[in-house]
Parts: sequence; C-alpha cells; structure tokens
Amino acid sequence: MAKSKRLWPTLKRLLAYGKPWRKSLSLAVGMLWIAAAAEVTGPVLVSYFIDQLVAKHQMPLGIVAGLAVSFILLQLLAAGLHYFQALLFNRAAIGVVQQLRSDVMDAALRQPLSAFDTQPVGQIISRVTNDTEVIKDLYVTVVATVLRSAALIGAMMVAMFSLDWRMALVAMAIFPLVLTVMLIYQRYSTPIARRVRSYLADINNGFNEVINGMSVIQQFRQQARFGERMSEASRAHYLARMQTLRLDGFLLRPLLSLFSAMILCGLLLLFSFSSPGIFEVGVLYAFITYLGRLNEPLIELTTQQSMLQQAVVSGERIFELMDAAQQRYGADDRPLASGRIALRHLSFAYRADRNVLSDINLEVPARSFIALVGHTGSGKSTLANLLMGYYPATHGEICLDDRPISQLSHQTLRRGIAMVQQDPVVLADSLLANVRLGRDISEEAVWQALERVQLASLARALPDTIHTRLGEQGNTLSVGQKQLLALARVLVEMPQILILDEATANIDSGTEQAIQQTLRALRQHTTLVVIAHRLSTITEADTILVLHRGQVVEQGDHAALLARQGRYWQMYQLQQAGDELASGKAIAAVD
Repeated sequence: MAKSKRLWPTLKRLLAYGKPWRKSLSLAVGMLWIAAAAEVTGPVLVSYFIDQLVAKHQMPLGIVAGLAVSFILLQLLAAGLHYFQALLFNRAAIGVVQQLRSDVMDAALRQPLSAFDTQPVGQIISRVTNDTEVIKDLYVTVVATVLRSAALIGAMMVAMFSLDWRMALVAMAIFPLVLTVMLIYQRYSTPIARRVRSYLADINNGFNEVINGMSVIQQFRQQARFGERMSEASRAHYLARMQTLRLDGFLLRPLLSLFSAMILCGLLLLFSFSSPGIFEVGVLYAFITYLGRLNEPLIELTTQQSMLQQAVVSGERIFELMDAAQQRYGADDRPLASGRIALRHLSFAYRADRNVLSDINLEVPARSFIALVGHTGSGKSTLANLLMGYYPATHGEICLDDRPISQLSHQTLRRGIAMVQQDPVVLADSLLANVRLGRDISEEAVWQALERVQLASLARALPDTIHTRLGEQGNTLSVGQKQLLALARVLVEMPQILILDEATANIDSGTEQAIQQTLRALRQHTTLVVIAHRLSTITEADTILVLHRGQVVEQGDHAALLARQGRYWQMYQLQQAGDELASGKAIAAVD
C-alpha cells in the first residue's frame, strides 16, 4: 500500500502531461469501446447461428448471408478503429515526450553549477533521452493497452451476463486470481525496474566518458580497462533485465493460462452436470470464445505492469531533476553602471568541512586592473566563479556597483560580467554562430571583434569565412585559437567587468603582445580581473592579490610586491629563471 501511494503521485503527474491532447485521447477511447463492442458481438452472432439455425437444421440463405456479412463487417470495423486509435495515441505520446524533454532540458539548464560538480553528464543525458522514451511507451503501449483491455473485458462481461448469468459468475472467478498475481508482480518488479534504469544511465555515462576522453585512453593504453568497465556495466544491466524476464515468465502468461484453463474446466463441468436444455451449445461456444479472448487482455494488463513500473521509475528520475533547486538570482534588473567590485569578509566552501576561500576583503574601483595569482588550488578560479554569480558565498558578500550580487537578476549579471576561460567551449557550428551565441549582433561587429583578437586572418582563410562550421568541440582550431575566439565573444558586447582566467596561456608571444595592447585599450571601458600564472602579463595591474590556500597573503602593485620580497617575489624570480633557462636552451639548439 505504501508503494502504491508513493507511485501514484508520479503516475498522476505523468498522465497530466496528456491534458493538451484530451480531445484526441477521448476520441481514441471512444473508438476503443466501439471496437470492443464490435469484437464482442461476433461470438453472439455465431452463438445465434448455432442455436437457432444449425441446431434446428434451418439454414435460410438470407439470414445466413446477413449473419456472415455482419460478422465480417464487425471485424473490419474493429480493425479500422484499432488502427485509427493507435494513430491518436501515438500522436499524443510524441507530443508528451516533446514537452517532457523540453521541460527536463530547461530544468537541467537552470541547475546550479554545484549540481554538475558531482553529477555525471551521462546521468543527465539518460534522463533527457532514455527516460523520456520510456514515458512515450506509457502512452503508446500502457495507456492504450489498459483502455483497450478494459473496454474489451467490460464489453465481454456485458455479453456474458446477457447470455447466461451463471456461466458469467464462473468466468468472473478469474479476476481475483489475476488481481493477486498483479499485486505480487508489482511488489517484485518495482525494485528491478529501478535497477534497470540506473544501470542504463551508468552505461550512458560510461560511453560519454570514453568518447570525450578517447585521446587520453589511447595515449595511456587504457582501452582494455575501460572496455572491462563498460562490460561490467552492461553485464549488470543484462542480469537485471534477465530478472525481469524470469519474473514475467513465471508470473504472467503461464500462470494466467493455468487460471484460464481452470475456469474453462469449471464451465465444462457446469455444462455437463446441468439438466438438458438449461445451457445451449451456442452459449457454451460463446463463453469458451470469450474466455479465450478474456485471457489475452488479462495477460496484457498484467504484462503492462513491467512497462508501467519502468515508466514510473523514469518519471521519478525526470521529476527529481525538474524539482531540484534551480540557480537563484535576484530581481534587480538595473544594468551595472561602473564595474566597481567589493569583497567583504568573503568565505566559500564546496564542502562544509573545508573552506576554499577564507575572509577575502577587497575594494576594486571601476575601470581598474586587478590580478589574481597563486599556486594551483589557491582559490583563484573559485573567486572568479563567485564574481560571475555561479555559486553563492558561504559567508560574507560580494557587491557590484554597491549592490549585493545575490540581488542582481540573471540578465544584469550576464550582461554586466563576462569571463574568458582557459578551456572555452566551442560549439559544432559556424564561426559566426560561435561568436554571436544567439545574440542579435551584426556581422560587421563580429569582424571587428575578430580583428581585435587577431583571428580575422584565420577567418578569411576558411572556405566560407565566418560561415564555416568549426566541427565537434572546435577540433579544427588550435587551443590558442579557441581562447581568442572566446575573447572575441566578449568583445562584441563590452561588459562592465571582464574576467580572464588564463585567457592568454596557450597563444604565442606575438599574439599575446597584441592582446595585451587590446586589453590596455579595454581598461578605459571595463574593469579587468585577470587570473595569471605568467606574471609578465600582469605587471601593469593596479592591484595584485596573492592567494595561498584560500587566503590573501599579499596585496599591492607589481613594484611594491617585488620590494617586499615575499611570496610574489619568489614566484617572479622562479619564472624569470625558468624563462632564462628556456631561452638559453633555444639559443643552444639554434647554434
């Protein structure tokens, strides 16, 4: 009972998606009842033919022909109605799946970034694709079968009681037996169905990891290990499916066929031990026919439980994603006017047991240049993500233009702040589409941005210039060109605050100098926040923040920090020595 109460809300919510197609579904249900009546009337005509014509040895040609034509027309009518109702159910199912996929994808896009830190991508893909496909079967197969079976059973019960109520009561004994089987089946099939969906999601996630990491897998010769892992996931899915098949094989058709045979024996015994004339042969034939046909919809009703369980489990997985907490933004729609930044006692932790940032305090005037430096894991990129509003602060606050970032709307944040990442995402689309990203930007503005970032010559050399498709994940571009493309995206609509996360790490020195000149010009229009490992790129910064284990250990401009001879000075000396060593090796190689 508890399981039924838990499953019903999910099923009710899934069925509610069919409301826009109520007219089509109602018409399909009407067709089902008419088709069921047509199918049930056939044995009644045969019964009349046996008892009234064959038994009395009277065969009027007109009546016989009328019965034969009526029987054929009824079967054709039933077949035609079943065809059209199947079309209506499929149309509704496709519409439901389309709406579900839109809703679950919209929910996935609105998830906070913290949800993607722990949840594998393959799990989300499985919910959008496989789980919604299972729900399509709920409408196409389960709902249609249940309604068709219910209509057919109802029509047959009416026909049986109209023929003979005693035989009808014997036939009805099959229903409590079938209900018992259905309850037992539901109890054992639900956990198996959940495991099947979970294993299938694991398989999708494994394929996603293998395809995305193919170069690394082949480089380190890990094909066998990953192949074994995928084989284990497939094996687990196979075993769970076999459990379902074994359960179906035992509880469904064989057991229900046994019940049907027992009821048939009861009808034959009732006919045999009854006084002559009480039961007619034609009525017995009709009941035997109905019992044979009653067995099939009962089996179908029971077999649909497996698909129903899978649909409910898939619905639970989908609604879990749709009901999860979304990324929260404020309601302040006023655009950023100056780009001032204030960090007040800012602390942040991905997990409750360890802070990544601790008590950061900083005042950044508008149109200034601030740099964040430190060793790997010091919290630089985390601070940049907090400035973008991707994560809420654990303690303290971030203010932009003297307004808490938590009060700013999504539109205000995305128009006012932009970030160029070290590993930018490139869509499998044209160069133009990758710069525009759905925004209403002219081609002229795109060309100007490409000129600024030294990508215009590359664009002109492409077969269709900026309309050339870049391939999956931008594989036709080098790593440095991807970074320049990401910078061009930002420059077509200048933000008030621009964050560069190692945005010049993978480009040559000549292009870097050109980009540095561009950034100097940008300082007149935007506040620059630069994360850098190469300290030569931030010597002109107004303020340099040196982070170590999530804390600010030094703060000042380049000259002041060198004069202090602290951690920044050590980092600078090490890089200078490394650059001199590298240049010495290059000269020796040329000689």
